[in-house]
Amino acid sequence: MFRHKTCRNIKKRLQTMHDNNNIKFMQFALEEAQKAYRIGEVPVGAVIAKNDQVIAAAYNLREQSNDPTAHAEILALRQAAQKLGGWRLSGAKLYVSIEPCPMCAGAMVLARISALIYGADDPKWGAAGSIFNIVQNNKLNHRIEVISGVLAGSSRKLIKNFFAEKRG
Repeated sequence: MFRHKTCRNIKKRLQTMHDNNNIKFMQFALEEAQKAYRIGEVPVGAVIAKNDQVIAAAYNLREQSNDPTAHAEILALRQAAQKLGGWRLSGAKLYVSIEPCPMCAGAMVLARISALIYGADDPKWGAAGSIFNIVQNNKLNHRIEVISGVLAGSSRKLIKNFFAEKRG
């Protein structure tokens, strides 16, 4: 019984550490989203971590760069690949404030991201389970672990406030 209880306690501590890291890195992603908000971009921020270290951080820049692909996730993937010297990002985790769109989800699969952790669901464009599930599609040669809802309230509030200001 002692051994079983000890294993359960260790598992619980590891899960708590995992949750704490997810919150920490999601807070970084939300800081990136705030940068986008301040310059009038849709407030989405992304951070890529590997071995518990941030290797890339970005926010949406579509309007600023006149580039339809300048989503936070794509920009972060490019940074991470440059930093690591290769396009395969195995072992890396991507944290993003809102569920990725199909383009970003596809890029994550192609980059071999190990895990996707996101805040709020995207009922209009979500490609990690809301509308499509590109990141876990069995027909593709790579699937990504998904954890959703991390600091979802903060992510939703940021997006909601942004569009309320734009429309109001």
